[in-house]
Amino acid sequence: MNGIVTKSTGSWYSVRTEDGEVHQCRIPGKFRMKGIKSTNPIAVGDVVTFELEPKKETGVVKEIHERRNFIVRKSVNLSKQTHIIASNIDIAFLIVTLHNPETTTTFIDRFLATAEAYSIKTILLFNKVDTHDEEMDEYREAFKYIYTSIGYECIDVSATEKININLVKVLMKDKVSLFAGHSGVGKSTLVNALEPTLDLKTKAISEQHQQGQHTTTFAEMYPLSFGGYIIDTPGIRGFGVVDFDKYQVTDYFPELFALKSDCKFNNCLHLNEPKCAVKEALEEGKISETRYESYLQLLSEDEEHYRQDVFK
Repeated sequence: MNGIVTKSTGSWYSVRTEDGEVHQCRIPGKFRMKGIKSTNPIAVGDVVTFELEPKKETGVVKEIHERRNFIVRKSVNLSKQTHIIASNIDIAFLIVTLHNPETTTTFIDRFLATAEAYSIKTILLFNKVDTHDEEMDEYREAFKYIYTSIGYECIDVSATEKININLVKVLMKDKVSLFAGHSGVGKSTLVNALEPTLDLKTKAISEQHQQGQHTTTFAEMYPLSFGGYIIDTPGIRGFGVVDFDKYQVTDYFPELFALKSDCKFNNCLHLNEPKCAVKEALEEGKISETRYESYLQLLSEDEEHYRQDVFK
């Protein structure tokens, strides 16, 4: 039998078949680690082949089908290299809040670069816009311009006031949509606004640290009444990227990639090389300083720096 993994708790996997039945499945011990460098050999979104165990309702996974794509990040567990957040994604929505808690450009850029590397279209949803005053509105427009100017779609939303909820629904229809963001950005509230029948748990912001209290422990996929699926992910505090070759990092920043061919040297890293089109564009204000800084950070990625990059 074939099915899609809709939930993983580490040792058991919920697998949904085409007819809508959900079976709890496990993986054999030998299969578990063979050739797999991630902490989770099976991820939500994976298509698997499984067999039901004799006289039981549980199943055993026999095969993971090839993934179209996936979102991956450094794992807390350093003995393994990566943690696959989800796979076979049609579109990703990164939930951004400008305060309470603040989503930084560094975090956004790391997520976008990873999505670019695996060819996953990403839309930025600026949540809680109903709480913004005029000054914050102006700041938000300037913030959004960093991304709209290089081709990313940005949408203002409010989960509580239902602002642009129907627009997001149209973008999600009949697709597998991943929702990601820091804890406290209103992800679960937004999912509930999109599909009220799900009634996902929500918690208030911790005032002491201005961070959300984690309500989602494991990524989970839910069917949508208007067509498609939504993958709700645990809140991400930081985003450590993996497997980036330094000569390919430019390719994951669309505005830098567009200038790459104009550099004097084919292997230009846009640092101190002569006649670098990227550096010239930066000096002329044609590309964002924050985006360039994020690029430099990825180039000089430091293993120790992300030891505590917690995925909760």
